[in-house]
Amino acid sequence: MNTVIYPGTFDPITNGHLDIIQRSAALFPKVLVAVAANPNKKPLFSLSERLNLVRQSVCELHNVEVIAFEGLLADLLKQKQIHAIIRGVRSANDFDYELQLAHLNRLLSEGVESIFLPPSERWSYLSSTMIREIHLHQGDVSQLVPKPVHQALLNLK
Repeated sequence: MNTVIYPGTFDPITNGHLDIIQRSAALFPKVLVAVAANPNKKPLFSLSERLNLVRQSVCELHNVEVIAFEGLLADLLKQKQIHAIIRGVRSANDFDYELQLAHLNRLLSEGVESIFLPPSERWSYLSSTMIREIHLHQGDVSQLVPKPVHQALLNLK
């Protein structure tokens, strides 16, 4: 297993996401961070903005590559010949949902495995939804997101 994939919408990327990416990069030779277009969600940032913010946030991790994707993750896994998905799980609710996705991805992708990583305790409560909510109410998220994201959020005001 040379490459693992960490998919998500990353709207925006948080320090919790970054924690999972950094820890994955320490465990695996290559980590592909796949930013989902996800047209069903109404993102705060466009796909190109999210790609740029993730790239800026991981620029010091030389074994991490950031790409965009649309459609099924299973199709991307086949195209890139990746056999393992990294998923962050913060709670039992996350685990239940991620377990369902893991079974589906294994079925759709001919045996791909999902690796569940809990975030560091420091970030176990953090989500992109919370960041967007705090930002909406003019709260300070500077300690919760990478610097490029904080600046981008300030620029939205």
